[in-house]
Amino acid sequence: MRKALPILAGLFAVLLLRSQTRTTPPVTFRQDIAPILRQNCESCHRSGEVGPFPLVTYEDVTKHARQIVAVTASRFMPPWLPEPGYGDFQDARRLTDAQIKTIADWVRSGTPEGERTEASVPPIAEEPRLGPPDMVFKAIQPFLLPADGPDVFWNFVFSPNLPARRYVRAVEIRAGAQRVVHHANLIVDRMNSVRGMKNPGAGFGGMDLNIKYSVFDPPGNFLFWKPGSAPYAEPEGFAWRLDPGNDLVLNAHLQPSGKAELIQPTIGLYFTDKPSTQFPVLIQLEHDGAINIPAGARDFLVSDDLRLPVDVDVLAVYPHAHYLGKLLEAYATLPGGKRVWLIRIPAWDSNWQAVYRYRQPVFLPAGTVVSMRYHYDNSAANPRNPNQPPRRVKAGNNATDEMGHLWLQVLSHDKRDHRREIEEAATEHRAQKYPDDYATYLDLGELKLSRLDLQGSVSALETAVRIDPKQSQGHNMLGAAFTRVGRGQEAMQQFETALKLDAGNVNARYNLVFAQVNAGKLSEAEGNMEQVVAAYPGEAGLHNLWGELLVKQGRYAEAISQFDQALAIDPKLEAARTNRAQIADSPH
Repeated sequence: MRKALPILAGLFAVLLLRSQTRTTPPVTFRQDIAPILRQNCESCHRSGEVGPFPLVTYEDVTKHARQIVAVTASRFMPPWLPEPGYGDFQDARRLTDAQIKTIADWVRSGTPEGERTEASVPPIAEEPRLGPPDMVFKAIQPFLLPADGPDVFWNFVFSPNLPARRYVRAVEIRAGAQRVVHHANLIVDRMNSVRGMKNPGAGFGGMDLNIKYSVFDPPGNFLFWKPGSAPYAEPEGFAWRLDPGNDLVLNAHLQPSGKAELIQPTIGLYFTDKPSTQFPVLIQLEHDGAINIPAGARDFLVSDDLRLPVDVDVLAVYPHAHYLGKLLEAYATLPGGKRVWLIRIPAWDSNWQAVYRYRQPVFLPAGTVVSMRYHYDNSAANPRNPNQPPRRVKAGNNATDEMGHLWLQVLSHDKRDHRREIEEAATEHRAQKYPDDYATYLDLGELKLSRLDLQGSVSALETAVRIDPKQSQGHNMLGAAFTRVGRGQEAMQQFETALKLDAGNVNARYNLVFAQVNAGKLSEAEGNMEQVVAAYPGEAGLHNLWGELLVKQGRYAEAISQFDQALAIDPKLEAARTNRAQIADSPH
């Protein structure tokens, strides 16, 4: 009986081993590897994208199987910069230990393909990822990138020429020559700044967009793109508006590849009938003025801190630096002293920068201090240092300069529209850092005027005009502030100065019309009104206002003509209909 026990134990072990063998299916490409690659790799490793080779089909992957094992085991690929535990982000392209082991086991077992099923067949790589766009536009004119030389920042112009306002829920950007486009931001030009250029279709150079729109407009949405980016569909209520006459500008960072490239991007827009009901805002922390990194410095710190005026939910974060960036940190200190991490990137690589969206919004109460701490390595030991030997580096737009920006997309926690309060707090903070910056005081004056802080607006705009008296918009805005506080004569002088500096400032001319009407200068007002309407002939409201001005001068037949033109453009404009009826029915 004692001899039988070892025999039974051995049989049991054999049966157990056979049972385990039967219940553990082999690792195959179709069932195990393809889903991992599709989620984490295909966006770059597919036809027309930045990856050096595709990883879509079984044949594609087996050619590079051992290389895939090496780069995933070292976590070199897929590139994912944020450190785990310092922010919980959507679509994190960081393989789990189990996924890395699965890839290694598959290669070790001879790369079996597995059963081909409908679910395992990869999608067609060329199809738009959200389906066909509602409208597609091509850049008006291509740009020829030289074969070599420094990085180039080029702005491609698109003119949708929409007949009516639309709301955009997603954008599909196809850069044309993907491998030379480092990243890009899409901006809406609402002030026709581009059309005022001599040759707007040719585009224009530079990253510092010294024209009449902000760096991010729409001001609450990240329209950021890099090679491999999947188009992001905005949640319901977050769509952004695009109006008739608006142009789109794609601000692209281009890197020569060794051969000349002709680049002509296309943009596909996806519309929704549901207008915006949520009002996020983008706020920026930065201190480029403090960037002055000595040659050889291994750990140069740049910091900034901003106190939040209201309760917010942080929806997304976009850190940005150039090649010397090493450790990038952002966190929030709550009023009670608790620290909440927003993001931490221990090994920054500007080639893989991205907008990171949180799985769940991060709540920060009023009084929270948001902080950025960016560390830079300007030593010869930094393999990404573009200067060998190292040289002193200051802030600038060239790739060999540096930047330190932290953008946050925030939404008022109570869902009310607190954008102006948040923007004003951020702009006042910037004014403290840069007391001689014209644009900052111009923005601050406009914000205070919109929030009915009239004396504060006058003070900020007077500072802007003092800093740079040659800027037309500063005088125009100061005139608007003077109008609101009853200083009409001074307002008129400011509008006239604005037009002397820039005769094409239609907004200043429009404001001057009302100042002249209030001063009884009706004939002068009419001449300016005619120029305003000529600039925007399709605006029904302007024709109606011109008609009202003609009525004040007793020129009724001409007034009726303007009211008729207004109604031809917009039959539902009740003000024009009422004005016309009153003139037609009354004796003159």
